[in-house]
Amino acid sequence: MNVYAPTVRHPGPPPAGFGGDDSGSSPGAARRAAFTGMIVLLAAVVMLFAAFTSAMVVRKGLSDDWVSFKVPPVFWVNAIVLVFSSLAVELARRALHRGRRQAFNLYWSLASAAGLVFLALQITGWRELQNAGVYLATNPSNSFFYVLTVAHALHLGGGLAALFYIEGQALTLRLGPGKRTAVDVTAVYWHFLDGLWIYLLLLFRLWG
Repeated sequence: MNVYAPTVRHPGPPPAGFGGDDSGSSPGAARRAAFTGMIVLLAAVVMLFAAFTSAMVVRKGLSDDWVSFKVPPVFWVNAIVLVFSSLAVELARRALHRGRRQAFNLYWSLASAAGLVFLALQITGWRELQNAGVYLATNPSNSFFYVLTVAHALHLGGGLAALFYIEGQALTLRLGPGKRTAVDVTAVYWHFLDGLWIYLLLLFRLWG
């Protein structure tokens, strides 16, 4: 009795400019794990800023030493910069899923550059406050503003590192299907930081 082994066809290499798939044997499970981790991270960040917000509101009501100050316009300009960056990330993500790699590279690079502009303008805004005599320890309102904006900038720095990592993978043609999860997760985080910044500006506009 002759036993014939089934013919196994090995897939060919991925198309040029696409990159390999590093998703492992269970891409679905890896994707779920990545998004679960992101949800946990976002929940922790929300709790952190909620605690700061609560402390700020309580501290303002404890005594009459709270002195409000006008937030420099550069911080509001930064909101526009971050919205633009978030939009570019979303356009890049959609372009990638449609196989438009050049469009992805363009939009993602624009998003990364806008992220750097945001940090540069943050430093400019902090310097403007210091030139106006608004320092960290001058007043409780000043302290909360610096703490909250610096905390946001630190979280944004982590997001920016992820943006540049993915951009490097794309430019070296190593952004295969397995890394699309990283693109999607990073996009969610970046959109969250966008919304968080707008929330902080409104918070100080209404309560600062």
